[in-house]
Amino acid sequence: MKCKDCDKAIGYQQHKESMGSLGVELCERHTRLIKKIILDNNTSVEAIQLFYALKVAGANPMLEWWDGKKSVDIAISRVKLNIEIDNDYNMITHEQAINDLEEAMHSFKNGFTTVRIPHLAIKYYLEDTVENILGIVTGLKANIKAI
Repeated sequence: MKCKDCDKAIGYQQHKESMGSLGVELCERHTRLIKKIILDNNTSVEAIQLFYALKVAGANPMLEWWDGKKSVDIAISRVKLNIEIDNDYNMITHEQAINDLEEAMHSFKNGFTTVRIPHLAIKYYLEDTVENILGIVTGLKANIKAI
């Protein structure tokens, strides 16, 4: 068992602790750092899980990236992709829908594409979600080269 962040070998107890609280294999140091990020930014566990899955897949994501207006759950800056995790997907109001649209417009004006992903897609279909995001990254790379 190895830490998904630093590749340091971790023991059974640390594996159990990090998997139980975060759903990701992390050493004691990185578990502590991620828990601080969660407390400071109200980051969801699903965002942490997606971040590490994208990292393992080679996408070079950034967690809690500042876009100039607010913190974005995950960003892949090489292709200007912002990923937001929707935790209250079933309870969206018309005000929230307009706010989401305005945030997407702000990002788009700055050259970024924003994708909103329901937390349930990560919870139950993490591999498929990562595969689809990698497809989006590939498409964005192709568009950048075409310009």
